[in-house]
Amino acid sequence: MIPESMLTPDAFSALSSFSLSSAGRVVGRILEKALSGKEISVEEGTRLLEARGAELLPLFATADYLRQEAVGEIVTYVVNRNINFTNVCVKRCGFCAFSRGHKGAEGYFLPVEEVVRRTQEAWELGATEVCVQAGLPPGMDGWYYVTLCRAIKEAVPEIHIHGFSPEEVLYGAQLAGVSVADYLRALKDAGVGSLPGTSAEVLVDRIRNIISPGRITTAQWVDLIRTAHRLGIPTTSTIMYGHIETAHDVAVHLDLLRSLQKETGGFTEFVPLGFIHAEAPMAKHHPPPGLRRGPTGIETMKMYAVSRIMLYGWIPNIQVSWVKEGPKLAQVGLMAGANDLGGTLINESISTAAGAQFGQLQTPSTFRALAREMGRIPAERSTTYTLLRIFKDPAQDPPDRLAEINATRFGSYYELIRQDAFRFKARKK
Repeated sequence: MIPESMLTPDAFSALSSFSLSSAGRVVGRILEKALSGKEISVEEGTRLLEARGAELLPLFATADYLRQEAVGEIVTYVVNRNINFTNVCVKRCGFCAFSRGHKGAEGYFLPVEEVVRRTQEAWELGATEVCVQAGLPPGMDGWYYVTLCRAIKEAVPEIHIHGFSPEEVLYGAQLAGVSVADYLRALKDAGVGSLPGTSAEVLVDRIRNIISPGRITTAQWVDLIRTAHRLGIPTTSTIMYGHIETAHDVAVHLDLLRSLQKETGGFTEFVPLGFIHAEAPMAKHHPPPGLRRGPTGIETMKMYAVSRIMLYGWIPNIQVSWVKEGPKLAQVGLMAGANDLGGTLINESISTAAGAQFGQLQTPSTFRALAREMGRIPAERSTTYTLLRIFKDPAQDPPDRLAEINATRFGSYYELIRQDAFRFKARKK
């Protein structure tokens, strides 16, 4: 029996009505183990990810309780802007509808001046971060990422550059002919403050070889992230789920992240990203056996809950994805272990290209309203989770500059790929 003193009233109510079926007792023992402060194994995590019916409410209640223990009642968000400076890529990942070939009519490449302009605009509108990620364009100078960061920091010294996935760092290092460690040092010196932990997908090579053959391997991803952490560059961590992975694959992925965090302590957050099916190449052309149409709502909630349980004590922040799931389901995720609403983004291209329907911009006032509707306290954070402003009293909320601007001002991905001004084929090398 789980000690009543360990639980919030809502959590205890849900758990006390737990199904007494055989499967229910198994899940109950796992949840009791988690609530007692013990780590659950890959096999136990797999069983939780397979929970159904009467097992779900106790699962979510346990995750919500652990969320409260880890981070309290504050729900965070960051004011940031995505700058995906090119969609041209030498890779052909089956899940990616964003990338274009270098000869394609829709390939674009933003010049440094345009990246800087977008950064300055974001800073003037209250952003503290620019997230810089893109495709892997052929013919790129190996030091381009470093040059780009220097230009950004020269123009806006105070902005945090959350830049370049492990795949991009590896690509830059290979083109520059230097080690990953040396390339990361150069990025840090140029102003990179943290790396997105993307290009992880599922850290099981059997899965990666099907959905993204030729992409960075699990071992390479882990080694690069470990090196970044050793050099003092924090990173996020992610998973992309809802395609061909199994519950066991997800549990293995979470266990790997947990082990790496124990070693380095460099992860700031975990961000589950649901697969967007609509425009994904592997959904439209030669689908692999067992391909799903993205995660269901319950799968999404279980992902938040089990990641909170498995990563408890090691990675304190679990982020929902309003871009992929919509603000309503993202808000419900705050009841299943999550505590962060992500960023304002301003320009969202990658999920939009894949068929996501929830827009490119979310405003700080919307984030604050979503948190308050849950009975939580909204707060603006930095990229690395320093709390910048806590908004306890709605009457004292500052003006929301992003809410005062029509999002069409920033342009959409579909408008960008139709513009001749930034056409990749016309770019001077």
